[in-house]
Amino acid sequence: MRRVLLRLGAFLFALAGIVSAQSGNLDIYWIDVEGGAATLIVAPSGESLLYDAGYAVDDRDAKRIHAVTQQAGLKKIDAFVLSHYHGDHVGGLPALAKMIPIDRFFDHGDVVEEVDRERLEIYRKVAGGKRTTVMAGDVIPLKGVQVQVVASDAAFIAKPLSGGGPNPICATAERKAPAAPENGRTIGALFTYGKFKFLDLADLDWANEMALTCPINKLGTVTIWQADRHGSLHGAGAPALLGAIKPQVIVVNNGPRKGLGQVDKNARSLTHPALQNVSPSYSYEKIAKLPGVEDIWQGHLSLLTDREHNTSDNLIANFGETPECQGHWIKASVAPDGRFTITNGRNGFSKTYRAR
Repeated sequence: MRRVLLRLGAFLFALAGIVSAQSGNLDIYWIDVEGGAATLIVAPSGESLLYDAGYAVDDRDAKRIHAVTQQAGLKKIDAFVLSHYHGDHVGGLPALAKMIPIDRFFDHGDVVEEVDRERLEIYRKVAGGKRTTVMAGDVIPLKGVQVQVVASDAAFIAKPLSGGGPNPICATAERKAPAAPENGRTIGALFTYGKFKFLDLADLDWANEMALTCPINKLGTVTIWQADRHGSLHGAGAPALLGAIKPQVIVVNNGPRKGLGQVDKNARSLTHPALQNVSPSYSYEKIAKLPGVEDIWQGHLSLLTDREHNTSDNLIANFGETPECQGHWIKASVAPDGRFTITNGRNGFSKTYRAR
C-alpha cells in the first residue's frame, strides 16, 4: 500500500499538469542552522515540506525553523524528510515537533551504524506511527510539485530522468573511496516545478555522486543545486556530477567554520597526489569556475578562507561567528513560467533569473 500511494502521487502530479495550469509560486527557504541543513519548501498549493532540521544546540535551530514557518504562514508542516541520522540534520527535530505539528515523516529506514543508533531512536520517538521509509524511485507527495527520490539507503534510481543520458565526462573522471556509511545512505531528492528543478543531495559523497551520474547521468540538468556536504567539496562535488547537472545557481548551506573552506583531511588523503596540499579555497574555486553558473549564494561568509574565495557580499546571508549570528535565511520564489527570484534575508537584496 505504501508504494502504491507514493506512485499515485507521481500520477496525480502529472495529471494536474495536464488538466490545469499551475498557479502561484513555489517558495524555498534555506534556513540558517550554522552549517547544518534545514530547507523549507512551500508549494503553490500551500502544502509544505521540511528537509532536515539542523542541530539540537539550545533549541536554536528549531526556533529559527519555526520562525520561518510562521513567516510563511504555515500552521503545520505537511511532510518532514530526514536525509540521514547525523546530528546536524536531525538534532532540531524533537524541539521543533513541540512548536508546530508535523503530519508525516520520511526516512531511509532503520539500518545505521552503532554510533548513529541513538539519533535513530530519537527520530523514531518523534515520528511514531507517521513514518514512511522511501526508496530510490519513490515520489514524496507534495501537491503541485514533484518530489522524486533519487537516492536512499545507498541505492539509486535505475533509469535516467528527463534530460539524462550518457555522461562522457565519466571516461576520465577521478574516483574516490566512499565516505562513512551514514552519509552514503542519505535521501537525495529532485524537486520539479515546471521548468524549474532543485536538487538536494544533502551529504552524499563523491563516490555516491558518481553512482548517480556515471556512466549514465540519471539526473539531467538542474536549476538550483544545494551544494553537497555543506560546500565541503574535497569529498563531494565530483566533476562528473557537476558537469552532468550543469547547475544554473548554487546555494551553499555552510556555517562560518563548516562546509565551504573546510579542509577535509580524510577526503583529501584519498584524492590525487597533486591535491595533497590543497588550500581552503579549493571548494569555492571548483564551483566558481563551473561553466554556466550564474551565481553562488552562501548561508555564511566562510571564515576558514580568505575573503576573495567567497561570493559577493550581497549574496551572503550571515557574516559573523556563531555566537553573534542572527540566523538570516535565503529564499527562492519560483513562478509557474520558470522565472525565479532569490532574496537575501539579511539585507533584502534580490536577483531574478529564468530557469534554462
